[in-house]
Amino acid sequence: MRIAILGIRGIPARYGGFETLADQLSRRLVERGHAVTVYCRRPFTTTEDVFDRRIHRVVLPTVSSKYFDTLSHTLLSVLNVIFTDAEVILICNVANSPFAWIPRLAGKPVALNVDGLDRKRRKWNFLGQCFLHFCEILSAYTPTRVVTDAREIQAYYWRRYCKRSEMIAYGAEPPGGSNHLGDCGLSSRRYILYVARLEPENNPELVIRAYRALRTDWPLVIVGGNTYEPSYVQQLKSLADRRVIFTGPIYGDRYWTLQQNAGLFVFAGEIGGIHPALVEAMAAGNAILYLDTPTNRETVVECGIPFQPEQGDLEIKLSQLIGAPKQIEDLREKARQVARETYGWDRIVDQYESLFSKMLR
Repeated sequence: MRIAILGIRGIPARYGGFETLADQLSRRLVERGHAVTVYCRRPFTTTEDVFDRRIHRVVLPTVSSKYFDTLSHTLLSVLNVIFTDAEVILICNVANSPFAWIPRLAGKPVALNVDGLDRKRRKWNFLGQCFLHFCEILSAYTPTRVVTDAREIQAYYWRRYCKRSEMIAYGAEPPGGSNHLGDCGLSSRRYILYVARLEPENNPELVIRAYRALRTDWPLVIVGGNTYEPSYVQQLKSLADRRVIFTGPIYGDRYWTLQQNAGLFVFAGEIGGIHPALVEAMAAGNAILYLDTPTNRETVVECGIPFQPEQGDLEIKLSQLIGAPKQIEDLREKARQVARETYGWDRIVDQYESLFSKMLR
């Protein structure tokens, strides 16, 4: 098949879950003999990028702003792709639903991965939320198929729009090779790891405040940043004490080294479907504390410990888990098992490959 992937920032992955999905999906699809084109945004790519050269990258300009980055680039991408030999198209992000019908005019079926309910993110103002709600409504009609990455979101689309969607989860597999911490200045299994884009709906403030009240010599390592609001990152740093380490965004082997050596992993995201960082923590064999939401419960499948969105509850459970090494080991083994059985990338690519084949038929 000739497959095009649109709506992301680019490959190799340097930003978030959609970029990692496109990276993994494109590499594994070309290994299976398919021709894959990935549309990339100019600010996120360089001529020195290392990626599988069997993948064709189309690098197009964009408007680098919080509100127009995705829309401007995807519009250019769909106008380009209709004149190519691509047979089937995957568009990522519900915000791109206004453009999902355009390739269909040229006879190219479109799958739209809507992720979670993006309009509920606190970073959007009222107009942004209204626009994303409009995009959500359109997403039930403009693509050939809708892809949801969690049963909870799939059920929502059926309840709200009577729309059947394809449920395909997110994948994760740690790379082989050494995972030695080297010169990171950390001791293996003796630090707390938090990975997320630093935005209010991921509750980094809650995690920092709960940790600040904790009496432990385990550092808190915060991996992530905020491209559009660096002032929020500075606000978080002002809340933290000297035990908190802010690494900024990290990808590749260094990221997996931090995942595989963590003592425990805290996930506090409240919006979205199956979250990439949570799945990756499971694949790395981490003991997980997670914010108790329906999609997080669905993802973890009883291999982690839930906490309520209250500083006191998280503080108590952090303290209890740090003092329970046997429980940590049990949680690690359960997480690895669920990740192997449910979130292996080959399983995820099988599902996308099957979906694309059905769309072409």
